[in-house]
Formats: sequence, structure tokens, C-alpha cells
Amino acid sequence: MLSFPDIWRRAALRNAMGLTVIVTAMALPVMSAGAQPAPSAPSSPLPSEVEAALARARLPRDALSVVVVDAQGGRTPVRLAHRAQVPVNPASVMKLVTTYAALEQLGPAYVWNTPVYVQGSVQEGSLRGNVFIQGQGDPKLVMERLWLMMRRLQGQGIQVIVGDIVLDRTAFDVPDHDPARFDGEPLRPYNAAPDALLLNYKSSVMTFVPDVSAGLARIQYDPPLAGVQRQATVALAAAGTECGDWRGALRAELVDPVKVSFQGVYPAACGERVWPVAAPDPRGFAARAVEGMWRELGGKLTGSVREGKVPAGLKPAFVVTSPALAEVVRDVNKYSNNVMAQHVFLTLALQKNGVATFDGAREALRQWWQVRMGDAELPLADNGAGLSRDARITAQALARMLQVAWVSPVMPELVASLPISGVDGTLRRSQSRAGTAHLKTGSLRDVMAVAGYVHAASGRRYVLVAVVNHANAGGARPVLDALTDWTARDQ
Repeated sequence: MLSFPDIWRRAALRNAMGLTVIVTAMALPVMSAGAQPAPSAPSSPLPSEVEAALARARLPRDALSVVVVDAQGGRTPVRLAHRAQVPVNPASVMKLVTTYAALEQLGPAYVWNTPVYVQGSVQEGSLRGNVFIQGQGDPKLVMERLWLMMRRLQGQGIQVIVGDIVLDRTAFDVPDHDPARFDGEPLRPYNAAPDALLLNYKSSVMTFVPDVSAGLARIQYDPPLAGVQRQATVALAAAGTECGDWRGALRAELVDPVKVSFQGVYPAACGERVWPVAAPDPRGFAARAVEGMWRELGGKLTGSVREGKVPAGLKPAFVVTSPALAEVVRDVNKYSNNVMAQHVFLTLALQKNGVATFDGAREALRQWWQVRMGDAELPLADNGAGLSRDARITAQALARMLQVAWVSPVMPELVASLPISGVDGTLRRSQSRAGTAHLKTGSLRDVMAVAGYVHAASGRRYVLVAVVNHANAGGARPVLDALTDWTARDQ
């Protein structure tokens, strides 16, 4: 069984794009609380290859903000600075702020616990009472871990629940979310909303496996969902049909919460393909997944799966523990997982206040930023994931944060979480020198950005922050590659 980050790798799922490029380079000394910031570096000429890339992409110089500075800080001169103090939309580069803050405040070994309670007596395999599952914000409660949870419940001697399964989601107090609001794509998994009991990212995964001899493709659905009719096969396209737009060829009907069907065909030339789809009824997804998995394992339920709250004084029968934050941060940054990033962000508030709210998370971030970054301009984090039209940060402030992070005890975990140029994650197809940079990417409509660390030929390590905000930002990738290569060529 595949977790959703694994599916993301296979399906090359990306965020909706809209890019603005901002590149700023300057020497930014590492600051402790109360320290005075170094004066801003004057703008410097852009390298000729970057100017050429901008021209080819039809991007004006003012679309770009960039900073290139020694990662160690100190008084080393800035290598490059351009529009460093202009607040820009960083897209998913904002995840750097969220994940670094979490690594420092929660610690790399932090885990999320999901307690499961059994109320009533168990006799001859039957529980006469209710089961309670209390969500605490685990961002990686994926299908295989739900399977393990149900197996552990059966390990309590329970095969039949003569009662209900009650889902407690009160740890998160977040506003109702319209998944179509951001870009009109409610079935894209990146638009899933945070939830104290987030199961499989509120998404299903359909795997298509062609059987040429039978003239059809078999469809596997994960996780199992109670009460949903799912078409088991789809006809193959005519022999010789190229793969092309295979999703469009399927003519999928996915908006009905209780039925999945296909009116088209599947090209055999595609081989095995995977299609992750967000639930059309996100609020009801957890109940369907819990009941579906329980019944898949042979369990019986006489009642229903419903929402509620764990009774006071009830002790958990067992606790399901998430992977450590260091692993979660890797999934967030390598594959730009938005809902996981929002969970990490909200956990900052959950740990401080006992309940997770976006206002509480923003306040926790503000307090941490002022202590660690001094008077560097505070980012406007919004939801902490960068999937936002309102998020803002300056290249100078982000570069300063990355310098502070470079000498932090959690630096190894943060750097290891970043995509490697030309090697993996969202930089797998980068045209810059393979292996020379660890950079978080960001892309939205009218925005494209990278930020992180570049390993130069001289042996020095540089912070690179580059953001493009412009209607033509979608063509800015060669500009960012040119900046990465220029930084790496330092002798």
C-alpha cells in the first residue's frame, strides 16, 4: 500500500502554479534576539546569463527579487542583491518558515498521537459500547496506518461493535473551507483542508492496470470507502492509441460522493497509472474511510460512524503514533504537501494553547520570529503553506532566516528536507547542475520561487533566495536555474 507522498512521487502531483520571481543577494549576519540588523546591501547588477534568461522569458527585471549571501553570515560581502526588501508572494517557499519554526519549537523527534478509546465491555468478540478515535492533528495518518489502527482495535478482542465509532475532531478549530475557492479545482488533493482527524489527506487513489487480453483496465481504489459504488473496470482504447491525455480520455464522473464512474476508455499504452483525487465530500471522508477499513478487515458495526467528543475520564485503549516531525518535514518540503504544512503550522498553536487555530499559529510564529530573527521583517504567513494569494515575505528576511537556520542545531533536518537540484522532489527535473543545491520551490499562478542553500565550486555554502512575481512567471524556471548555476560557479 502506498502513502500519499509515495503517490505524489509517482503521479508527479504539483501545486497549482502562479509565479513571481524575486531574487535578492546580500551578506546577512546571523542575529540573536535584540541584535541590530546589518544595513541593507545596495542593489547589484544581475549576472548576464540571468538578464538573458529574463529577456527570453519576457520578464522585466522588476519581476525578480534575489539575494545570494554566504550561509555563515558574518561580514562577508553580499554576492548579489536585487529588490531584496520588497514584500513578495513566495508561494510554497513559505513552507521553509513553517517547517524551520516547527523544528525549533517542537523538536525533530516530535510526534502526533491519536488515542483510541473503548467504552463498554467486550464479550466473545463483541463490544457492547462505542469506540472513540480522537484526532490530534497527525498529518500522516495515511491508509496503511489506518489499517494498522483497525488491526490494533481487533487486537483488543473486538470483531463486532454493537454501538458506534465516534470521531473526535475538536483539537482543531478551523473555519469551514471551500476546496474550490482557491483555483476552482476542488478535486485536486493540494486543496484539501486541515482536519484534526486527517485520513489519507482526504483523498482517494485510483490505480489503473491494463489487461490487453481482456480488453479492459482494472481499477484499484485506496482506501476502501463505505457506501461508495466504484466502477471496477474500464474499456481499453483502440489498439495503437497513444497515452496522451489519459485522464481526459476516461471521462471520469467524480463529483458524486457515493458513486465513481467512467464514460470513456483507458489507453493501454499508458501502462499502470495512478490518479489521486480529493474527496467530493471532504467532511464525510473520514467516516467513510474508517467504516470502509473496519469492514474490509472483516469487522462488523451495528451502529454508525459519527462525530462526537471523548467522554471525560475515559482512558485510551491504545495510541497510534505518527512518524517523527523530521520525517514529516521531509514530505512537506520535498513534495510541497500543502495540507501537511498547514497541520505543522497549526500544531504550533495546539502545543501552546491546547487547541489549534490559524490565529494562534500566526501568533506563535510571530513570537518565535522576533526572538530568533530580531527585527527582520515579519512574514505574513497566512495558512503557513504558501497556498495563498495573501502571503508575503521579503527576500532579505527569508535569507536572514536561512542564515540563522544554517547554524541552528536543527540545520541537518531542515536541509535534508529540501529538494536536491536535478535529483529528487520538486527539483527532480531541474536543468541546473545536479546535486549542487538544496532548494525549496514555490509556484502559483503569477509566482515562481526557490530558496535554500547552494554548494559552490569554491567549497563555500551560499543562501539563495529568488522570487518572481509576474503574469509570465510560469516561464521563469530558466531564470531560477541560471541563478542557481551562477551561484554554484563561485571559485
